[in-house]
Amino acid sequence: MPDAPAGLADAVEIAPSSEPALRAVAMPADTNPHGDIFGGWLLCQMDLAGTIVATRRALGRVVTVAITAMSFHRPVTVGDEVTCYCSLEKTGNTSITVKIESWVRRGIGDTQFKVTEGIFTYVRVGVDGRPQSIAAESTMG
Repeated sequence: MPDAPAGLADAVEIAPSSEPALRAVAMPADTNPHGDIFGGWLLCQMDLAGTIVATRRALGRVVTVAITAMSFHRPVTVGDEVTCYCSLEKTGNTSITVKIESWVRRGIGDTQFKVTEGIFTYVRVGVDGRPQSIAAESTMG
């Protein structure tokens, strides 16, 4: 199986240098009738990755409140190693905006290519489910 889809040989893509927030392998149970991985499965992986990053930044429980600017660039196939990279875009009083990119490594190759990207917004909430303030970054230990 090739490392990347046909037509990508000339395209140079550089994966983010940050630590991955999540890695998962796409499995047969996650396919649609055409054999591609469901977009919803990939969206779920991205949301999990974003939640990890947002929770660490908020120092507490967060919930997803919005997904904007979502783009699916290429299909994901069974066996692809999916890696989600996150970057904090904005921290508000109660919300955190995270840019998430999903990249895949196909087969046993080392070449990665981007398959999706989106902007996810999370809100810190208390045990009662109501929004809570997020501590300023400068006060974090």
